Amino acid sequence: MTIASPPTIPFVDLTWQHAPLQEAMQGVMNAVMTQGDFVLGQALSDFEVNFAAACGTRFGVGVGCGTDAIALGLMACGLTAGDEVILPANTFVATLIGVLRAGATPVLVDCDRATALVDLAAAEQAITPRTRAIVPVHLYGQMVSPQALLNLASRHRLIVFEDAAQAHLAQRDGYTAGSLGLGAAFSFYPSKNLGALGDGGMLVTPDEQVAKTARSLRNYGATSKYYHTEPQGTNSRLDTLQAAVLNVKLPYLQGWNQARYAIAQHYDRRLAPLAECGIVPMRNDAGPGHIYHLYVVRVTPPCPLGRTELQAQLTAAGVQTGIHYPIPCHLQPAFRSLGYGPGHFPAAEALSQEILSLPMYPGMTIEQVDYVVDAMVEAVAAVRSPSLLQEVRG
Repeated sequence: MTIASPPTIPFVDLTWQHAPLQEAMQGVMNAVMTQGDFVLGQALSDFEVNFAAACGTRFGVGVGCGTDAIALGLMACGLTAGDEVILPANTFVATLIGVLRAGATPVLVDCDRATALVDLAAAEQAITPRTRAIVPVHLYGQMVSPQALLNLASRHRLIVFEDAAQAHLAQRDGYTAGSLGLGAAFSFYPSKNLGALGDGGMLVTPDEQVAKTARSLRNYGATSKYYHTEPQGTNSRLDTLQAAVLNVKLPYLQGWNQARYAIAQHYDRRLAPLAECGIVPMRNDAGPGHIYHLYVVRVTPPCPLGRTELQAQLTAAGVQTGIHYPIPCHLQPAFRSLGYGPGHFPAAEALSQEILSLPMYPGMTIEQVDYVVDAMVEAVAAVRSPSLLQEVRG
């Protein structure tokens, strides 16, 4: 007798997205190839306008990746050596690298353990006379509280520069990610809610001068060919081919985000009985404005399985998972010179040992969500109590 292999539930599946759009994407790529404007072409200009408008702001500047959007964006906003920039310790290292590349001094702060978003009270305590800006990270697709952030920035005259790499069209309290401050950085890495067919990023800003400076910085510091005004200029331009593809995808983004939210709600309902077993989804304070780039749960001490064991059992069941992120920035060997160590940011450190990202993408079916949850329940029930399985399946 042949024993059937468990189904594979991928962490991310882009085939559902690309298959119906393949003809349209091929068409716009052919148009770029015919026109031959592969660098800083018309499709890029169109996408910059369209994406900035979707974010509720005026200008977009396409760059090579999300990290460059942070670094060049902060430079364009006037950040320089000696300026302190506050950012959370629990973020992808690109946020920190962007601050360092801008020449500023990063000041890390802790996060809220229930949401993983920056702790604005801790941020306020970290402000010094040298503090010039704060970089809120809209982590996992949920915006930091706009009003609390803007109130903090107003009290201390800080520049707000959003890291919105995971928050394409996320909303909260009437604001859209990218519309809060002097600038915001987005990534178009293929697995993002709006992803290119390679790397890419964008700075959006309401300020014409910031946009003008960023356009110069991304193009060798030149305002026109062979006329260079910015000594920190580099080569970081969103390819016209990628911009053309992103323009095809952009009209579908809101619907894809809504699909993610519906999947997250089903996860929430199915996982609710596991809360007493220590498996708790990250809290959503933004309602349907949360776009769920990632769906993350915490595996806390009441759980009879450790995170590593639970993840291994899910893998055995055919469920792909991830950890975002296993090591906070302040504990990365590359950044020891910043002077932080274990114990500096207890919430970020605790989360790094608890978080587990479950499969999440708009083409995911309810049956696939149920399979993921059932696999988790079976793993926990086998250790805790077989009756849990019946209780959850009800």
